[in-house]
Amino acid sequence: MKKIAIIGGGSWGSALAMVLADNGNDVTMYMRNSENASEINEYHANSRYLKDITLNSEIIATTNIADISECEIVVFAVPTQNIRTILTENSGVFNNQALFVNVAKGIEIGTNKRISEIFGEFFDVNRFVALSGPTHAEEVAIKMPTAIVAASLSNSAMSTVQDVFMNRDFRVYTNEDIIGVELGGATKNILALGLGIADGLGFGDNTKAAIMTRGMHEIARLGIALGGRPETFYGLTGMGDLIVTSTSMHSRNRRAGILIGQGHSIEETEKKVNMVVEGIKTCKAVKSLIEENDVEMPITEEIYNILFNDYSISDSVERLMERNKKREVLY
Repeated sequence: MKKIAIIGGGSWGSALAMVLADNGNDVTMYMRNSENASEINEYHANSRYLKDITLNSEIIATTNIADISECEIVVFAVPTQNIRTILTENSGVFNNQALFVNVAKGIEIGTNKRISEIFGEFFDVNRFVALSGPTHAEEVAIKMPTAIVAASLSNSAMSTVQDVFMNRDFRVYTNEDIIGVELGGATKNILALGLGIADGLGFGDNTKAAIMTRGMHEIARLGIALGGRPETFYGLTGMGDLIVTSTSMHSRNRRAGILIGQGHSIEETEKKVNMVVEGIKTCKAVKSLIEENDVEMPITEEIYNILFNDYSISDSVERLMERNKKREVLY
């Protein structure tokens, strides 16, 4: 048994708290919302995020971050853009031997840093593990078979995370390619937005298959340029995550794309989804990475133009379809 903290009271943090508590660990969830914390402690539920789900009764919730100061593992389940603030304000709170696990998927706007790079400014990066893959909290919470990847520069760290999280319903693989794992998880959210837009426009399976497969080429192209390994992008944290995020109504990025395709603004969309849509913010950071690294990513760029340059969706579709003739694969 290990003492484990979850920072964040949303759906994914709650589902992972269940996995860890079911595995016999001592789990404390830290969140700012006192009503959520009270509901977890009194009724073993987090109805705002996981409707009709009963949480493990051993899970404790707190609004006092000092309560997690002795935890051996700290899981960050908060939006990417909030991570630096939490670390800046609270880095002295954590156990000085703690292992940090991040489950958010994004790139920091302004710095274009992956989350492991942000953590590396505060702690030894060998104490950091990214846990990522094709996972919906709603399915993990009801113990549907799921596979995920733990990635780290430290074999010991990712093996520890594999041991702590893995059970008969939650299979954990390891992968030392942390660059590829983090980039795959972040960039697929942008394509999920694009696939949602296609749904919102009423396009069919042909269109979505084209976006998904050509988009995967774009993800791999950027990832390899930044030091990721090609095979990572065709595994669970690349193609696997893209499939699940692009095809399910559990996906907030897909739901957001559908609303945008139907003509809603970003502000209206985020209000209706009522959760952070990581792909919208990540798109800004990836656009900057495209320019810095001179990587060709036409689908991603058109999604950016629709979101932030007020481009007509129909014009973006036309530009993509009328690009110069290409070979599918360059050997």
